[in-house]
Amino acid sequence: MDLGLDGKVALVTGASQGIGFGIAKELAQEGARVAISSRTKEKIEAAAQEIGATAGPAGAASGGGRVRGYVHDTVDLDAAPGLIEAVEGDLGPIDILVTNTGGPPGGDPLEFTREQWEAAHRELVVAAIEMIQLVVPGMRERGHGRVVMVGSMLASFPLAYRSSYVATKAAIKGFSNGARHELSPFGVWLTTVEPGSISTGISERRTTYIAPDSPHRRDYETMLAALDRNERAGISAERVAEVILRAVEARRPPQRYAVGSNAPLAFALRRIVPAAVAEKLTHRRHDLKR
Repeated sequence: MDLGLDGKVALVTGASQGIGFGIAKELAQEGARVAISSRTKEKIEAAAQEIGATAGPAGAASGGGRVRGYVHDTVDLDAAPGLIEAVEGDLGPIDILVTNTGGPPGGDPLEFTREQWEAAHRELVVAAIEMIQLVVPGMRERGHGRVVMVGSMLASFPLAYRSSYVATKAAIKGFSNGARHELSPFGVWLTTVEPGSISTGISERRTTYIAPDSPHRRDYETMLAALDRNERAGISAERVAEVILRAVEARRPPQRYAVGSNAPLAFALRRIVPAAVAEKLTHRRHDLKR
């Protein structure tokens, strides 16, 4: 926790609410100049106003000061260069990038169409990697940078009927774990933060793909009820933001930070118990008998 953030430029995607909003607020309060993006103009402007107000007199509202909001849809891959150009034109070269996106719907993976699989990976994986490809060369040239990719503990503890989500988050973790070895000699560190159950209201916005007559319907609904219950009782987005801040400030951040869902105990058990046991415990937590 020895890296000063005063005057650093940070870009946080998916920052109109939840984890993205939380880390943007933390960064602004630490003195960083923060760009936040989301696909909805009204939401991102309101978020920038609120974060700017809490950042002190220098953190003015969207369009000025230390916090600025940008409309950006991660699905539109062609729009990413324009976003980076606008942020760096307004605030300067980007020192910190936090890629934060949600997840694809749950359900029976056999019912997902090719288009749905492609859309999920385009939005959650390809968009994040392309953002890194645009930002990291400048970091590498300057000899310093921090990239945090928001993943999920389900990438380490896969869950039935969440395989589409697990696939995208596992891809993020794999990319980050590999690329950090390539970039750390240049002072650029990539890290994933894997939250467990988080109370962000996501259960109210969840969409699913599963047929009414699917043979998995009963188990899926059982899992979903447990998932919603666990998320309502989960940690706050602010707690996850504090962990992301640790990753940003660390001089040599590790490849993974995990928070929530008894993460220290869960990962300790995963190292010492057979994989089948860890799998069974994950499913029991979600009321599934395996």
